[in-house]
Order: sequence, then C-alpha cells, then structure tokens
Amino acid sequence: MMKKISLLTISVLLSGCASFGEGVATAFLEKQEQEDLRECRVDGKGFGGMQQSFDESSHSLKVLMVHGVGTHVPGYSTQFKEKLAVELQLPVKSSRYKEIHLVNKEFPDQGLGVLRIERLLNKGQQSREMLFYELTWSAITNPEKEKLKYDTSGAYSFHRAEVNQMLKEFSNDTSPDPMIYLGKSKEEILASFRTAFCWMVGRDWDALPDYSESECHIDGDAIKHLPDDEYAIVSHSLGSRIVMDGMHSFAQRMVIASNGGYTQLESGVLDGFIDGFQQKSIPFYLMSNQLPLLEMGEEPPEVINQQKEYCVAGGEHYNKRLVNKTSIIAFSDPNDLLSYAIPQHFAEHNLDSRLCAEITNVNINVAHVIDMFGFGKFANPLTAHTGYDSDDRVVALIANGIGSDKTSELISERCKWTEFVD
Repeated sequence: MMKKISLLTISVLLSGCASFGEGVATAFLEKQEQEDLRECRVDGKGFGGMQQSFDESSHSLKVLMVHGVGTHVPGYSTQFKEKLAVELQLPVKSSRYKEIHLVNKEFPDQGLGVLRIERLLNKGQQSREMLFYELTWSAITNPEKEKLKYDTSGAYSFHRAEVNQMLKEFSNDTSPDPMIYLGKSKEEILASFRTAFCWMVGRDWDALPDYSESECHIDGDAIKHLPDDEYAIVSHSLGSRIVMDGMHSFAQRMVIASNGGYTQLESGVLDGFIDGFQQKSIPFYLMSNQLPLLEMGEEPPEVINQQKEYCVAGGEHYNKRLVNKTSIIAFSDPNDLLSYAIPQHFAEHNLDSRLCAEITNVNINVAHVIDMFGFGKFANPLTAHTGYDSDDRVVALIANGIGSDKTSELISERCKWTEFVD
C-alpha cells in the first residue's frame, strides 16, 4: 500500500514539475517575444515612401500588388492594405470594389487572373486618393498544380503523420509555382502583369468599369492623367521576379511598338505615353525578395551595364529609357530561407539598364528569434517568409520611407540606417 502511495506521490510531483517547467519555458519564450529585439537595418539611399508620392501627385497614387507562390484568391491583400491605409491616414474608402477579369488577345483561350480595385481617401475634402490594384494570377498555375492533388488524397495521406500531411499540402501548393513560371506559363503570367498595369495606367476611378471581361486599351483620354498620377508596385516572393520581368517586357515592347509592332496603345498616343512614362520614378517594394535566386540559369536582359548611357541626362540613349528611375526596396528576413538581399552590382548585371534601377536593402527580422535554452537560436522560417505584409515596420517603411522628415517614429527608434551616396 505504501509503495502505491509513494508511486502516486512521485507521479503527481513529476506531473507538477513538468507543468511548472512548461510554464517557465512558455513564460521565458513569451518574454523574449515581448522584448521584441528584432533587427531592422536599412542599407542604401533614403526613400520617401508612398507619402512622398502623395506630395508629388496632383491627382492619384496608384498601387499595384502582386502576390507570390501558393494559391491566392481575390482579397488576399486586405490586411496589408488596411494597415497601409492607417499609416497613410486614408480612413475613407469606396463602398464597393471594382473587378476586372483579365484577358489578352495574345492568349485568347486563357484567363489571366483577376484585378480587384479599391479607392481610399483622406477625410474632409478627400484631397488625397490612393487606388489600390490587387492582382491575383493563381488561376494560371492552378490547373497545372491539380496534377499533384493525388499526393494528398486518402490513398497516399493515410500513412502520413498529420503535421507532415499539412506540410505536404503546403509544399504541393507553393513549390510548383516557380517551376511553372520559369517553364511554360511565364508568358501568360507576364501578360497578366502587363494587362493589370494597362488598366492601372489607363483610367481613373470613375472611368473604370465596375466589372469587366474586356481587353485593356490605352487611348488619348486614358493617358491624360499620366503626368499627374504617381505609381508604386508591391510584391511578395515570386512576385518580385514577375514585376521585374514584367517591366523588362514593357521595355522590349516599347521598342517593338516604336517600330510599328504590337502595342496595347491605340494609334497616335504612343509618343505621348512614352514621353510621360519616361518622367516617372516608380518605387518597387519587394517583400521576401527572390531576384538573385530566380535569376539562376537565366539569360540576362539584352541591355545591361549601360546605366550612364540610359539614365544620366545627356547620355547616348537617355531618350530611350523606360522610366526616370526605378527605386527597388528589397525586404528580406535573414531567417527567411527563400529571400535574398540584392548586392549593389546586381542591378548593373541582371536588370535592364532602361529601368534605371537603384537598390536599397532592408534586412529585417519579421519572425522572432528565440533562444532555445542554450541549444541555439531559432526563428520560424515560415513566419520569416510570410510575415512581411503584417509587420508594422515594413508597412511604416513602405508608407513613410526613411531619411526624410516624414519618417515614422517607429522606424527612427527601431531601424538602423546606413546611407549610401553616389
């Protein structure tokens, strides 16, 4: 009897110790997160963020969002868009969104995804307007990924552990996208980007249809606001490669159009479009940037190592540039296994010189780094890959930039900046 009582006592004590130990561990880990010592380091030239675009625009700021790997449905950017609206002080928004089902005559039998558009405004006179264009291109790659559905069916998942099954479903949904993009679907996805960009450039809010399945054409009326509008592009993961390839394809097509080839611009407006666009400085905010990874095995653009010729006034090809400047702000978490900073020489050797690119790297921990009781430090790589658009510092940098009097207090307190000069 005493032996049974002793065993019961030991069991209770061990159980209590385990609970106590678990409580201590949980409290310790939570304390590390509450202290929030996550790194934020900015290396490059200062940038004004979207606030600067408002200062320079007498009409609208137009923002295009492009997602990365994995199946997305329209509305995926809601959290980011709402946090951005708060940071930009745009509390008023349209009571409805407008939706464009993208089509392009180059791919008559292929739907190219959905472009959803919302309008955000400041209070009072509503003098500041942001049109937010959310591109969803998943419809292009989803049919190909259906071929892997058998792998997560009962016939194969029956012998798989539950957590591993969830990881397998995630892997089967995300890992094929880069291969599909670099394979047979690249041109369709780039056509999706170009068509979305066409709708963004071409019309203001009132001129946009509530719903459309029509092609996009830019006519004389559609580009009347081009000198006054400001543009910004935000992407995530594979989206970084899509938007840069998309801009490169724009540069190629402008050359073809100048020689009388295919263009989405109606006759007579090409010169006005090119002249207007060459005055634009467009920021690209690349979250979980993957450009160095996805350049592996690819041929470089036709025009490289010619920044001075294309981008400096008086240069030999200055009037052939696509834009005045492309500011690339590349966000990467060092614990994100799929993101990379961009070396400064990367733009010279891997980006089209006609984009006049300028690189700023933001090295930022979006996932908490936790000390595992002397066994080393750990950060969740999934959070490190997907947590950018919900991170207050990332949103604050995109909204208010760094190095100006409008830089947010959060960034001034939490981010270290090494300024680059020419």
